[in-house]
Amino acid sequence: MTTRRRGMDHSFYDYSPIRTRPKFEWPRGAAVAANVVLHFEYWELDPPPDSYKDPRYRDPIANLFPQYRIYTWREYGNRVGIFRILDLLDRLRLPVTVAANTAACERFPFLVEEFRKRKYEFAGHGSHATRMITSRMTEAEERAVIAGSLDGLERATGRRPIGWVGQDFGESSRTPHLLAEAGLDYVIDWPNDDLPYAMNLGKPLISIPAQVEWDDVQALWTRKILSPRYVDLVTEAMTTLRAEGETSARYFGLPIHPWLSGKPHQFPYLARALEKLTAVDRVWWTTAGEVAQWCQSRLPAP
Repeated sequence: MTTRRRGMDHSFYDYSPIRTRPKFEWPRGAAVAANVVLHFEYWELDPPPDSYKDPRYRDPIANLFPQYRIYTWREYGNRVGIFRILDLLDRLRLPVTVAANTAACERFPFLVEEFRKRKYEFAGHGSHATRMITSRMTEAEERAVIAGSLDGLERATGRRPIGWVGQDFGESSRTPHLLAEAGLDYVIDWPNDDLPYAMNLGKPLISIPAQVEWDDVQALWTRKILSPRYVDLVTEAMTTLRAEGETSARYFGLPIHPWLSGKPHQFPYLARALEKLTAVDRVWWTTAGEVAQWCQSRLPAP
């Protein structure tokens, strides 16, 4: 009989209780580093038969085809909702990380230029919203997906991404190693901390927390939280992290999906939430890339 050791089930990181770590600080004494992650995605009407999409977002009447309802719902974000959100981000003067599908960049070059002129950072986000990375792929197939995403964004934006946000957080057991192999600085897939940490991969890769509890799609679409509650949900999270940041700094990421938060009925709650968040003192609003670069030489592997 094989006896299992106590501890972690993998070697990507070690257990590290947050209260035993050395005090951590952000630039200029900020208590919290905050990052808006804007999702720029393309949902296929007819994805390839061997692709895999998150089953939570399939049409309940899944045997109908074509599913124009879901397709056009997602399309709304890139036609209409995105502009409400851009106006809000402009008014609040917030830096942004764009988690970009290569297919979205190819189909909506107008939006790519809108992001570029605002000097937004682009992060790899796979090719399509309907094609997750999964363990069904071979290593060669997964490596090709990552390379294709990074190459496509470099062609579309003029700069090679330094980070990765997995489509629907999809990964295989190889993904962290392949991301590090590709030379990336950070990944935003793992929700196990309130601070970034260096992964145990033999090459530099910072895990920036994927705080999915206040991701708009996770909260409002999947968990069915009422829209008015969204404002308090995100601001209470920031308030908690801000208070804890007096002892040692914390991280707050806000994922936004224009197809949902750009809707007329939902947008006012996003606006109210961001207005309250930006009123909190000692918060460093920045990009995921700047967070990772600050951490590279300051965070030991946990």
